[in-house]
Amino acid sequence: MKINFIGGGNMARAIIGGLKNNGFSMSAITVLELDAQKRTELAKDFNVQVTDTYAEFNHTDVIILAVKPQQLKEVCGQLTQILQSQLIVSIAAGVRSGDIARWLNYYHAIVRVMPNTPAQIQAGVSALYAMTSVNQTQRDQANTILSAVGKTLWLDDEAKMDAVTAISGSGPAYVFYFIEALQEAGVRLGLGNEAANMLALQTFAGASLLATQSADNVKTLRAQVTSKGGTTEQGIMTLEFANIKSIIYNAAKAAADKSVLLGDQLGK
Repeated sequence: MKINFIGGGNMARAIIGGLKNNGFSMSAITVLELDAQKRTELAKDFNVQVTDTYAEFNHTDVIILAVKPQQLKEVCGQLTQILQSQLIVSIAAGVRSGDIARWLNYYHAIVRVMPNTPAQIQAGVSALYAMTSVNQTQRDQANTILSAVGKTLWLDDEAKMDAVTAISGSGPAYVFYFIEALQEAGVRLGLGNEAANMLALQTFAGASLLATQSADNVKTLRAQVTSKGGTTEQGIMTLEFANIKSIIYNAAKAAADKSVLLGDQLGK
């Protein structure tokens, strides 16, 4: 499988790094990047081919659109004359596959992907949606590429991508926010900055790892920690009284609504 990236930013680098760690041949990857310094860094760090033109895009199996959403329409205009049977994979947030197809002169071999930032350490999760023209071989190609940076989840309805954006796309920021709050709470309760930082990070990392490896669901795990009349119960009661679950839902809903709005705006 030959892969061409358009754009060599953080997510492209994460995917290339994941493929490299999985034994994928770096000679089969070409990155189109207009920034000369980034081209130099990509070639040095990953030993991939780099270019600033579309000349080699006729001889590839997969084209990954890894540019900013606002640049996608212009990029698609450059691709219309060279598309044959290549799979198009878009990781541009918010832009719907139907709009990409329209910009590509109604080319429909498109998979839309919503990855997230833990992909940078191959611990991400990516939601994928394939247009009906995408065949099984192409679905397997997309899955192979995104599996290199974490788990994959295929959606049967592209409209669900807005919810995915709110949960896993924006989710790392919510997690960092909660860790930040625990750190600040530790300092306010008398711990030093370094101690509060270490305790918050390790507690969150350990609890997340336990949740992923345990046969019990998270509700059961929480109950196991929350002894009757104990300190944890008192803390959980405070969170419940503040209606934290509703607050988290409202935050996710706001993110999902924004995703819908951006899709409408970017697809024009």
